[in-house]
Amino acid sequence: MDDQINRFRERIDEIDAQVLQLISERANCAHRIGELKGGAVVYRPEREAQVLRRLREINTGPLPGDSVQHLFTEIISACRALERDMRVAYLGPRGTYSEEAVAKQFGAHAEGEPCASIAEVFQRVEAEGAGYGVVPIENSTEGGIGLTLDRLLASPLRICGEILLPIHHCLHAKSGGLDEIVRVYAHAQSLGQCNTWLARHLPTAERIPCSSNAEAARRAAGEAGAAAIASRAAGELYEMQLLAANIEDQAGNTTRFVVIGDQDVAPSGRDKTSLAMAAPNRPGALHELLAPLAAHGVSMTRFESRPSGTGLWEYVFYFDVEGHRQDPAVAGALAEVQSRAAFLKILGSYPVAVA
Repeated sequence: MDDQINRFRERIDEIDAQVLQLISERANCAHRIGELKGGAVVYRPEREAQVLRRLREINTGPLPGDSVQHLFTEIISACRALERDMRVAYLGPRGTYSEEAVAKQFGAHAEGEPCASIAEVFQRVEAEGAGYGVVPIENSTEGGIGLTLDRLLASPLRICGEILLPIHHCLHAKSGGLDEIVRVYAHAQSLGQCNTWLARHLPTAERIPCSSNAEAARRAAGEAGAAAIASRAAGELYEMQLLAANIEDQAGNTTRFVVIGDQDVAPSGRDKTSLAMAAPNRPGALHELLAPLAAHGVSMTRFESRPSGTGLWEYVFYFDVEGHRQDPAVAGALAEVQSRAAFLKILGSYPVAVA
């Protein structure tokens, strides 16, 4: 048996050398492309999405698709770093789900910059202090993130990509057990996502909203009788004990993040377009605005409204459609919507999240 194990280990060493050589060849190709582009943008969301989709499609195992995607995300990240350093702003402090989303999309070779608020993420990218930003836009349990939607409406930045991150909430405390907890810190959305669990296990504990779950962990780590709803990473970062895991009320709880930047993204073959519009104040106006989508065979995947802030009972409608704004069907539909809307802004066309 030892001889068989040694033979397999020798073969693994040979394969590792071959893999390293191929990765080096890939890196040289990527570096050469960077030289030919002559300083153009190094982050191409549509190209990266195409690469990852293709690899998932041709993967025959035994590694699952998610593992293959993670491996190649890191290879792409390292190759991208040969061309230029990438700085990505996100809602901090360290340990937030936003930081996890940055790592999932950009890999370990991107430099994350934690910000105190969603508004600061936008400001950092607008001022070119960071090349891109990552902000939450909606949660499968709690719905849209109003602060992000409002900033997208006002900002010159566009959506360049999206990230889907499964959210598994944990309850952390510096010490003690559940019976010692008198207050729970968390982001307001997370308090809502764990409402049933909290009502059952900590019915009398005060619930205190924070700017982020990582900030909640930071605060709870310094207080007796306090706990925080946060990720495992945040609990480890602030050296807290894990009191309970997976306390979200819905097992499929997922947050959708978007990448923002000063960049128009080319079609990838499987895209989404996000828009904001206002309807004229007359009967049937909203129906008239949406009718061109059906007429051109364009599917709407998300729709919600928010107060416009310009007048009582006036609203802005946010919606996503399948396809890129350059696709003939989408372009035709949007041209008709533009002619009928009081206001229309294309927030961005970008690849649909890969897994």
